[in-house]
Amino acid sequence: MKLEQMRWTSEKGWDIVKQEIESLENVQLVIVFGHPDLIVVPERFDELKKRYPNAYIAGGSTAGNILNVSLTDQDIVATAVELEKGSIKVLSSEINDPSELQKVVSERVGQLRAPDLKHVFVLSDGIHFNGSELVKGLNGLEDISITGGLMADQGRFKQTFVMANGPAREKQIVLIGFYGESLKVGYGCFAGWDEFGVDRTITKSRGNVVYAIDGQPALALYKKYLGEFAEQLPASGLRFPLRIKRDDEDMPIIRTLLAIDDKAQSLTFAGDVPEGATVLLMKGNIENLILSAAEAAKQAKVSDGHRGLAVIISCVGRKLLMDQMTDEEIEVVQKTLGENIWLTGFYSNGELAPFHQESKKCHLHNQTMTLMTIYED
Repeated sequence: MKLEQMRWTSEKGWDIVKQEIESLENVQLVIVFGHPDLIVVPERFDELKKRYPNAYIAGGSTAGNILNVSLTDQDIVATAVELEKGSIKVLSSEINDPSELQKVVSERVGQLRAPDLKHVFVLSDGIHFNGSELVKGLNGLEDISITGGLMADQGRFKQTFVMANGPAREKQIVLIGFYGESLKVGYGCFAGWDEFGVDRTITKSRGNVVYAIDGQPALALYKKYLGEFAEQLPASGLRFPLRIKRDDEDMPIIRTLLAIDDKAQSLTFAGDVPEGATVLLMKGNIENLILSAAEAAKQAKVSDGHRGLAVIISCVGRKLLMDQMTDEEIEVVQKTLGENIWLTGFYSNGELAPFHQESKKCHLHNQTMTLMTIYED
């Protein structure tokens, strides 16, 4: 595996950060993440395509960009990938009707299947699509690991963009298949949030909208727990996610608040919250969040000494809470994986990954540090 990394800023344009690729024509994939106002400009895609004429260019808008141990906002970061033995296949779809999401994704995933398929990496619009429906479509590949994330827009929760070998647009999804016996893929996912309060039950919900908890109006009960932070809703909801446990799931998942409705007294989350689920409020502890990033990196580390790439997808809620200390969770990932692993990634509206390395079933997560590592023997 050979890599090249660049950064675009309004002051300098594209600037090479790291370089080891000898022939740009051999680049198969370019992964690009950027500020929503910058990555949507068509010229940015055109410039990348001119430099890497044979590569598929995939990426999207974020709530923060990761390039090695740097976290930036007002720029675009790009990582070019050349596999020396393996291969890459990329499929994309524009989905204008969200009700078609599961069906379209399931069909696309099936088209990636092959005997030597090792992993699928997914980037999706982070506003128009229900991440829970997305996961249902992805899990048609029961024996293949899948990771990825939902694009973001600097915490505005209004409009996200996906780049699918063309200028970045809304309502798109990209699936990247990695193939070859020479490839080793690892993945990790860890949260690190503290629980507080008592277990409660979702008594009325529809999809990702919760109307009642323990028979009480959901918004009123949520505000009661938040205290002074209730006045800052829905933005402060990123600091207080819900832990959700279903009887048919072996592991709890975390859901982030996206919106509130005062009239309906409802809460809208970043994924489905089914009726009958047991829920518990959570709050962040910066030290524990950083430790959880190290645990996720330990899960994802599957090789020592080889050149590799790690794609980090961490939740925008973690960035909001850690603020100026956010860099520390990236630094601990680099320390855990080793200097031979180049880092890229973004802060997201949702993360996609199995719970652990022994599982292949993909789940939608919120408020986690999730990463995928890929190596080539």
